[in-house]
Amino acid sequence: MNLEQLHLREITRRHFFANSGVGLGSVGLASLLAKDSLLAAPAVSSSSNAARVTNPMAPREGHFPARAKQVIHLFMAGGPSSLELFDEKPKLREMDGQVIPESFVAGKRFAFIKKDAKLLGTRRKFRQWGECGATISELLPHLGGIADDVAFIKSMKTEVFNHGPAKLYMNTGFDRFSGRPAMGAWVTYGIGNQADSLPGFIVMHSGPRGPRGGTPLWASGFLPTTYQGVPLLNGAEPILNLSNPKDVSDERQGDFVSAVKDLNGERLKLVGDPEISTRIAAYEMAYRMQTSAPELINLGSESKETLEMYGLKDPSKPSFARNCLLARRLIERGVRFVQLYHTDWDHHGNPGTDLGKALDERCAETDQASAALVKDLKQRGLLNDTLVLWGGEFGRTPQGEPRDSLGRDHHLEAFTMWMAGGGVKPGQSIGKTDDIGYYVTEDQVHVHDLQATILHLLGLDHKRLTFRFQGRDYRLTDVGGNVVSQLIA
Repeated sequence: MNLEQLHLREITRRHFFANSGVGLGSVGLASLLAKDSLLAAPAVSSSSNAARVTNPMAPREGHFPARAKQVIHLFMAGGPSSLELFDEKPKLREMDGQVIPESFVAGKRFAFIKKDAKLLGTRRKFRQWGECGATISELLPHLGGIADDVAFIKSMKTEVFNHGPAKLYMNTGFDRFSGRPAMGAWVTYGIGNQADSLPGFIVMHSGPRGPRGGTPLWASGFLPTTYQGVPLLNGAEPILNLSNPKDVSDERQGDFVSAVKDLNGERLKLVGDPEISTRIAAYEMAYRMQTSAPELINLGSESKETLEMYGLKDPSKPSFARNCLLARRLIERGVRFVQLYHTDWDHHGNPGTDLGKALDERCAETDQASAALVKDLKQRGLLNDTLVLWGGEFGRTPQGEPRDSLGRDHHLEAFTMWMAGGGVKPGQSIGKTDDIGYYVTEDQVHVHDLQATILHLLGLDHKRLTFRFQGRDYRLTDVGGNVVSQLIA
């Protein structure tokens, strides 16, 4: 039993003595609950576990030395088509317009198309980039310019073909909206936060709307709410209410926060509810952010060259490029996990959602800034400690979708993601798919494998990073997951 479990047992007894009438039955019940794990309790091992009680976000060591300290997840919400971007298939071009062989689709379910849908060869051109010779579409020339800094995973596999559940699966390892923690919550629960004046897990989005699935994608689930993602608004002022109310001085505001902390601290001693620690931390963080956040979102200190590198013509306007630059600034300030959603990658073939103009627009909005983020981190000596991840929740079918223009349906059998920095071995492509891009034929990487690898790079064993809730230990990778050793430098 670790120090925190001992602490929880002690405060549970105190709670029963204070509120339930003194008696051996109450003490015995508390002991049985703790023994049988009916009370939520952490199951990670750390010499600093006791510090969680007073500072839940205190930086902590992982299970072994980490290769990465921070993560930036560039989430292309909707499912980018690997067949247009990364996975060139000459055979698919040859078979364009033919009905897919029955052997490929036997027993398969699709979101919209039928089993006899015709194959669709891409109209896009590809070329090899960098010394590694990575094959990348003409739509992503800026990514091509950093190909030697990137590891491509061309053999991703998921289990879910609808957007909300698939995004949830990528984030939480589970496909139902049942209160599982997001990956950023697991990470900050495991190793805390390095930033004193900013949250450990921050979320931003760009595009016409937020991602399907909403707040459960960055929630803390059954973990204490201090570990949940904090969304910044998609606008020139991402954080509201940074100024004190009228006639409230900084000194008075500080006195208020201090008084509330003292009151919450007394209640924490009495009942030991971890949510009280969350409340204390939230008040203190909000107070500190009144100073740190305005400086964070003021891009006036960035050079003209940096703004041009990201493609930022007007830094005051919301955009994916602006969010990428803010992500770098968050990483510089020690934020542990930053997640950027960019929406409208769901290209079925209706007007505005096709593989022509709509795909051109999404790539133009994201390619330069994604590559600039990697280059910027590298120039500043931050890439070695920062893991950058790019991709969506699933792929797109080799079959076309019979709508107004070119489009593809959701596909869970094969898609591509890329990673850079943070202990990843660059300049390689892992995995292969068959001649039409339907199935993985070599080195399949399941979503749980990806999650296990990300945690491993952060110094966390995905099998040991657990939390006991309702009588069982839960983890991000559920009951699966293997570290992809090929990805590690």
